[in-house]
Amino acid sequence: MSTKEASRVYVLEQTLSGKMTVKQAAEILKLSERQVKRLKKGMKQKGVASLAHKNRGRKPKHAIPEATRELVISLYLDQFRNASCEHMSELLSEHFCVNLSPRSIRRILAQAGISNPHSRKLPKKRRSRTRMPQEGLLVQCDASPYAWLEERAPKMTLHGLIDDATGKILALFFRPHEDLFGYLQVLRSMAENHGTPRSLYSDRHTIFFSPNKDKLSIEDELAGIRVPLTQFGKALHELGINHIPARSPQAKGRVERLWGTLQSRLVIELRLNRVSSIEQANAFLPGFIERFNQRFAVAAADPVSAFKTAPPANLLDQIICFREERKASNGSTISFNGKVYQLIDGQGSITALNPRSKVSVLLHLDGSINALHQGILYNLREYVKPVNTEYDAKDSKNVERRKSKPATNHPWRRSPVVLPQSQVDSYLELKRKFA
Repeated sequence: MSTKEASRVYVLEQTLSGKMTVKQAAEILKLSERQVKRLKKGMKQKGVASLAHKNRGRKPKHAIPEATRELVISLYLDQFRNASCEHMSELLSEHFCVNLSPRSIRRILAQAGISNPHSRKLPKKRRSRTRMPQEGLLVQCDASPYAWLEERAPKMTLHGLIDDATGKILALFFRPHEDLFGYLQVLRSMAENHGTPRSLYSDRHTIFFSPNKDKLSIEDELAGIRVPLTQFGKALHELGINHIPARSPQAKGRVERLWGTLQSRLVIELRLNRVSSIEQANAFLPGFIERFNQRFAVAAADPVSAFKTAPPANLLDQIICFREERKASNGSTISFNGKVYQLIDGQGSITALNPRSKVSVLLHLDGSINALHQGILYNLREYVKPVNTEYDAKDSKNVERRKSKPATNHPWRRSPVVLPQSQVDSYLELKRKFA
């Protein structure tokens, strides 16, 4: 019996004994006089048991079926392990047509003695930075190494870009490790699908900022560059994107929180779709990004987008790529990756170069290479040095000639001269005498 029912027992007993009126009992119990009369009548007929609720001990009509409870527990322990209750509710509705609220799932797991790592925590005291008012004013950039495919593949790194104003994922790309190729790939994807933002916010990794702050070329000084730019920094500079370094992980908290969400949701979605390689994972990302943005992206305060129109595809190929500087030889050739190349113009002719003139070799994301010289793009053709077959044949004969043996009268074959002992003794005596 509850405390509430125990207090009613005492008041109703006083009413039945005539020590208290119905009106007084209604004021004490905060009930109507009609309700007190009904309780008084039940006490007379059935005693104290009449005060208990009639549905006590009965299973509610709208209770979750036992089969559904077992399904939730089995799925959480297998396919949906480590999923949040919110995410599991969405997955159950999508894949099993079972509609349960996150609170119901949390209650089912708690009753089964299963703890959830995504249980709610008390909010921490902090000052949140106001979102940017327009989409494209600020984009946050980062990478997250994690076992995204669990035991099905080695640990990988997910590179990503997120818009600060809307929380929209702009691009994602998997790589075995955090590297320049991954960041260039997401930059290219964002430029093609959304445009170029006004600013990009990243950490101070050497991919973004060079540690050699005192080494500037004459061209960089004339261009007004104060610090040497990395490959990624040069691409941002040519695209007109302002690069802002973050002083701490908390400063770019929006992209840091994104990794926590993806490490919960994306891992489970990859598991359900049986993705087991980095190629399959990258092919899965576009559809996931679209669903994720529909679910979590918010509207910006200003509906006008601040994204700038990206350059054409041919210019993007020249900007977002690996760039290496080379100097031309006296024969109008350049060397790259252990090979010698000639510059070929649009008519298929070999381009003449001044000795020691600068040529930029462009290694594109698709693996193709080009050269940029004085603002003109050239194709590259490997130069193979011509071979003199006659000279090589004679040279090979000289190399393969037989080794000649010394003649019988050769000094090397002569036996050493042995002097008589008397001559040796006289020589030693003279040496001692004139020593």
